[in-house]
Amino acid sequence: MENLHVEIVDRSEAKLNVAAALEFVADPRFGGIANFVGRVREFNRDREVTGITYDLFEPLVLKTFREIGARTLAEVGAPLKLWIAHAQGDLGLGDPAVVVAAGTPHRDEAFRACRLTIEALKHEAPIWKQEHYADGDSAWSEGCSLCDEHREAERAAAGFHGTDHG
Repeated sequence: MENLHVEIVDRSEAKLNVAAALEFVADPRFGGIANFVGRVREFNRDREVTGITYDLFEPLVLKTFREIGARTLAEVGAPLKLWIAHAQGDLGLGDPAVVVAAGTPHRDEAFRACRLTIEALKHEAPIWKQEHYADGDSAWSEGCSLCDEHREAERAAAGFHGTDHG
């Protein structure tokens, strides 16, 4: 599909390229471009994180990304351009881990395509994340993208109330 770009970037060779993602989804027909960049954060579940290692089987992950892209296109409709990229290997604080970008004629479709894609990726792609902590310990993440209890606790601590379903 020329309207879909999927890739895995080995962190030992390069960083994810957000500018390339935005350039790929740009099109004279499109007034809406949305993107999501997931970065390594300093704290997760009350533990200080020093880095992350992502492990994956590239052919299977790329197949999954293409399937997600096809489903997003079917749900959002054409015209749509979509970029899906994930890092592999060792990442430090602030490093980009995942980039999703969507271009469509209007903002609603761009936001929807971006959200559908990142949520499907987080729930379906066979990517394993090992967090490394300041105390020298490390643990493999259980991989939930929207763990409701934890997310609600974070929202409450930040002063947000109610449930966000979408």
